[in-house]
Amino acid sequence: MVTLEDVARQAGVSLATASRVLNGSTRQVGASLRDKVELAAAQLGYRTNVAAQTLARGSSSVIGLVVHDLTDPYFAALADGAMRVAESQELMVMVGTTHRDPEREIAYVSTLNAQRVSAVLLAGSRVADPQVTRRLREELDRYRETGGRVACVGQDLLGVNTVVPGNREGAAALARALAGLGHRRFAVLAGPAGLITAGDRMEGFAGALAELGLPAPQIVRGSFDRDGGYAAAAEVSGATCVFAVNDVMAVGALAFFRDRGLRVPDDVSVAGFDDIATLRDLVPALSTVRLPLTDMGSRALELALGPAGEARVEPVSGEVVLRNSTRSLV
Repeated sequence: MVTLEDVARQAGVSLATASRVLNGSTRQVGASLRDKVELAAAQLGYRTNVAAQTLARGSSSVIGLVVHDLTDPYFAALADGAMRVAESQELMVMVGTTHRDPEREIAYVSTLNAQRVSAVLLAGSRVADPQVTRRLREELDRYRETGGRVACVGQDLLGVNTVVPGNREGAAALARALAGLGHRRFAVLAGPAGLITAGDRMEGFAGALAELGLPAPQIVRGSFDRDGGYAAAAEVSGATCVFAVNDVMAVGALAFFRDRGLRVPDDVSVAGFDDIATLRDLVPALSTVRLPLTDMGSRALELALGPAGEARVEPVSGEVVLRNSTRSLV
């Protein structure tokens, strides 16, 4: 195996100089010496020791991205935005998937701390469990005490830079828009209990209906995915419009109604939330609340990599988009 000593000997420089060039030291090396070292490394086939780089610089050139579910296009879009920023700064991204298990999320942060990654980005809803939130904050605090940087896409509960989607406000605006189409009987496919994003969207929607003097919607729980939407739609009764608290649940509801011979929107209207790009060619086109997901991922990583200081919180508004999956009753 080719060693750093071999490269130094081939280049005719000291071991310290070769190390500064190849192992990420912040100390400057003259251009001519750097060229000699890089040429020698190429000729000998030397591969940089990433662990040595990490020790030299105090952190690696790796970003840790922790998401709930990469098969969900919501998280894929957030990850894409973060990766674009990382690429522009010549950083690598290590992705971990929690499958919505908060214990796995805490474990990932601990592991990323041990690996001395440059920054950690958490993407996904917090859970309504103060003990879990406290333990995650403590793990993040330990990481930040060693110089680590953190940002989050979700609720502002961790004391770190956070991009906060307007879940409650977006759902309320959607409820008002759908009521403006003449709908009076609603059902909400509300996702699992304890997931704050799902709860905020459900409450925002139901609260806006109450302010309009309309009946409370039927609330049906289900998992926060396509199959959860399919199963929850089976319990809907009497609604002219069904609101699923994310787009993938709405897709499941559309599939259920199609399997039962119901036409959307002729027999029942359906709306979702997020406006994930992979569903924009869905037939019928899905009414939803659009979030700038890729931009949210980009902005979150920019916050993590930006100047240290007071944690910043940046709210992001959603935009109601009415398409062919909902119809007017007036």
